[in-house]
Amino acid sequence: MRGLQGDLQTGGFQNEALLAPEQALTLFFARAQLRMPKTETVPFEAALGRVLARPAIAEQAHPAAARSAMDGFAVRSQDTPGELDVAGEIRMGRAWERELAPKTAVRIPTGGALPPRADCVVPIEDAEISGERVRIANACAPGGHIVPAGSDMRAGETIVEEGRRIGGAELGVLAALGIVNVPVYAVPVFAIVSSGDELVDIRSRPGVAQVRDSNRWALAGKIAALGAAFKQYPIAPDDETEYGRLLDAAIAECDGVILSGGSSVGQRDLTPRLVDRRGPPGVIVHGLRVKPGKPTLLASAGGKPVIGLPGNPTSALMILEAVAAPIVAQCVGAYVRAAQVEAELARPLRKRLGWTHYVPVRLDETAGICTAFPLDMQSASVSLLARASGFLTLGETVESVAAGETVLATRFL
Repeated sequence: MRGLQGDLQTGGFQNEALLAPEQALTLFFARAQLRMPKTETVPFEAALGRVLARPAIAEQAHPAAARSAMDGFAVRSQDTPGELDVAGEIRMGRAWERELAPKTAVRIPTGGALPPRADCVVPIEDAEISGERVRIANACAPGGHIVPAGSDMRAGETIVEEGRRIGGAELGVLAALGIVNVPVYAVPVFAIVSSGDELVDIRSRPGVAQVRDSNRWALAGKIAALGAAFKQYPIAPDDETEYGRLLDAAIAECDGVILSGGSSVGQRDLTPRLVDRRGPPGVIVHGLRVKPGKPTLLASAGGKPVIGLPGNPTSALMILEAVAAPIVAQCVGAYVRAAQVEAELARPLRKRLGWTHYVPVRLDETAGICTAFPLDMQSASVSLLARASGFLTLGETVESVAAGETVLATRFL
């Protein structure tokens, strides 16, 4: 099996050959030959939440002309201090066509465009008005109380970069730039396939040796949080022919595949060898130097990622969040911006040196202090990550962390 770190013949992983998560991702992206995300154009009204496929570039300066930052009088700084004639009033949305004459002032509202030759604004509270005359007691410095032309956006400047998810602020920029047909990445669809004869539909009552297939819905939620869509496939039985048929359909019909279960190296773990046959390049990584999630499988079939996750619920979700998210993000076309927070560790932790551990934590923020409470790791738990706020990443060089030490916690997406 190409790129395999596990050994099916001996029935176990070769721990000395396992890769750290960062090494695994580097190898995967180097060999996977993933397809570029597809692009499409959507109306402005449908762009919210999508991922920008081309940078939004300002065609002209914004604001196009200097504007007043205050209600007051537009003047020439060289005429202050002094008593000036009021030559008129600037209305919002209308430009003052003629140059401002010496020793004159023009009433101007906040946001109004300055008349030519005016270089500052005197706030109304700093002016003494008498009929059509205004007395300005203090000098007004050039540029005072104005918003210069081009101070917000310069012509040719990239304002929103490609790969940015379009939220309210980004939508406002697109509107200001007049981009009414928005180039975005098409939303990729990930197939979700759970495997195992012990699984039953969530609407069924499981027998003593059965469990409801909760993994597929937990994984679907994470996939959606990353900006992709999902398509659920039937439960794959422990049968090579039927499992292979489902896998072929999933690869053909979707942009990527998420597999849950059967990714270890036991005789009944079908996922690695079935996936490898769907290459090239097939299996690239099998087995990670992590806890939880050691049996993780990273593969590619025809430029589409195939991610094999452990069957244990906590392990599957943790690996999708902590390791596989960048793979999904590349298909989405968006950057992964995990929210991180510094916290004080509530109790000491010890781990295996040379391995990466992901530790679920509950974050409590009281009186401005964030405390991370580690939760006992139970890979088979369905509810563990629902009780957690995020997780700690304890790298290979870490063996212990003392209570009270500052740690960096990653919030769940």
